[in-house]
Amino acid sequence: MHSPWLLSTPSSSFSLLPHHRTLFSPSPCFHLRTRPLVLFPSRRLAIPRIRAIAEAVDSTAGEEFDGKDSDFIDVGYISAAHGLEGELRIKPSTGFPELRFSKPGKRWLRMRVMGKELISEVELNGGRPHPGQKSWIVSLNGIDTVEKAKQMVGSTLLVRESDRPELDEGEFYTPDLVNMRVLLKESGKLIGTVVKIVNTGANDVLQVKCNSTEEGSDGLSSSKSETSASERLVWIPFVKAIVPDVDMHNREMCITPPKGLLELNLRSDPRSKKERRQLEWKQRKKIKYRIISAKRKLSELGQNHVLEGLKFGEKDQRNFLASQIVEINFKLLEHSLGSIRTPTERYDLSKFIDANSAGLMKSAFKISQKSLVSCERGGENSVHYRLFEEGFQLLLESKAATIILLNDDDSGKSSEPVDLRMNSKIILLQKLLLDCKRVLKVKEDINFPLILISPAHEIQSYQQLLLENDYFGLRSQKVWLLEEEKLPVVSTGTDESSSKILLKSPWEIIQFPVGTGGVFSLLSSHKLVDELSEIGVEYVQICRLSDRSAIGHPLFFGLVNSLRASTGLKIFDRNKGDDEFDVIFSLSNLKNICKQTDKLNFHVSVEQHEHVELVGKEWINVQPDPDAPNACHFHCSVYSSLNTCSLDSMCVMHVLD
Repeated sequence: MHSPWLLSTPSSSFSLLPHHRTLFSPSPCFHLRTRPLVLFPSRRLAIPRIRAIAEAVDSTAGEEFDGKDSDFIDVGYISAAHGLEGELRIKPSTGFPELRFSKPGKRWLRMRVMGKELISEVELNGGRPHPGQKSWIVSLNGIDTVEKAKQMVGSTLLVRESDRPELDEGEFYTPDLVNMRVLLKESGKLIGTVVKIVNTGANDVLQVKCNSTEEGSDGLSSSKSETSASERLVWIPFVKAIVPDVDMHNREMCITPPKGLLELNLRSDPRSKKERRQLEWKQRKKIKYRIISAKRKLSELGQNHVLEGLKFGEKDQRNFLASQIVEINFKLLEHSLGSIRTPTERYDLSKFIDANSAGLMKSAFKISQKSLVSCERGGENSVHYRLFEEGFQLLLESKAATIILLNDDDSGKSSEPVDLRMNSKIILLQKLLLDCKRVLKVKEDINFPLILISPAHEIQSYQQLLLENDYFGLRSQKVWLLEEEKLPVVSTGTDESSSKILLKSPWEIIQFPVGTGGVFSLLSSHKLVDELSEIGVEYVQICRLSDRSAIGHPLFFGLVNSLRASTGLKIFDRNKGDDEFDVIFSLSNLKNICKQTDKLNFHVSVEQHEHVELVGKEWINVQPDPDAPNACHFHCSVYSSLNTCSLDSMCVMHVLD
């Protein structure tokens, strides 16, 4: 939707109809300021003070006019008779109203008689502006009665094109700008074609129809055969700073738009209004069905108290609760509730390695952290060189993807201020992405897909980082930013049936991140594994944001691919477990894990949480007993997926300090 101040006025001229038919008058085009343009023959545009002058060239002529003399300029049209002496009221479409309506001399009238357009010469006696009406009152020789004046209503007043005033340097007539090509000065890239010039009062604005192959702000092509031209229009102020060069000879102008200007009024959704409304209706219907399904599921789980908040409160409060309900992953919740009855220890990678060290560590590929970071390849005959080249090809061919978990399980326990911690994470992610580009030594776009999983309150910061750095050379179509998986906190109990979802208020569920293992259910619910498969991905790296992470490292991918392993583990000396992990799964193995999330192990942490409970018909605050935990928080480690993986197709990269 365009900004309110960019409302345009009709620019087409109107023909005279018989006097008994009245036309709606078009809004006049006035002298444009700031960048002088000349709209039709009587409107001009200038560049330092770039203005448009509106005067439309009309090539229609009557019998007695032909050849070069047949070109006329529309300067206004007669909208009504005025007074009793045959005066006429004219709506101007010129940037020179004083010249056209007050100076006596020859003019021409175009009128339609018996279905034919005729142009007749008339003599203008004089004219004056009509205060407050945005019109002029003129007197024509021979028109001296009301009856004669009414016969002129609907006629168009014309002057010869040769009578157009000479323009100053940097001024243009608006018709001369229409259909001109618009190019980016820096790159010469075609943006589109000028379709209209509108005067906003402060300055003139060009309405530009975007080139059909022009990319939108999201980097995706907006070219669609069914997309109408009106859905690919952008507004460009016609001022010297933005439109420094106008080449009338080559019919093109160069622009230097500020960042974001071209995307400001360009609708990102190319669908028609009808299609968007239908989609909105379908989405509302889908959400309605999801709420109905979620209500049924909560009832089956004995969690009806969660639904009470939908019966009262403000609309925003009820909507907030509904949005939380439909986002609950009930399959994961049911599975996690079962862990209350059969508790398990928190998954520990070191214990897994120790238990299987005979097979895993014996054949582990060892490399120092220094060599890994510096990407030492050695000679062409070295193992490092071969593995690096193998992984490098996977990345270049988009056969490898990386998932970075940006969440922080211990964020609540950190003594570092939230803002400083967030800033540290932003700096670290920026460093890792730049290191990735340096390692690959790719100057242009990096082709491998990237998925970032972040806490909800941090997503905007990461979005801004990606936009400001042009996605670090990654293709925006292959970058996803997802909110981390969360599960409700439940009350302590002997089994799942006695554990109730805790509420912070009647409209807010207490919930926390699942942990690193939540990545599998998240990939499944967003159907990203299928999407990665469609674009040819064969291996997926899942790692935590840490100082020792190596995003998209060719050596690690090359190792897993060379051994045809379905799982690759990177372990460090003094490994920090879930706070520092790096795993590569083959896509087929990852797909298998995502289908078996019920086999993931959940660890139950007992905690204390203040909450509200419905007692009778009243909500009361419940304070926890300092000596007795009252809540269960579910946690799942990414390493619990190793239970579903075959040890025979697992390899290890051991990074030495």
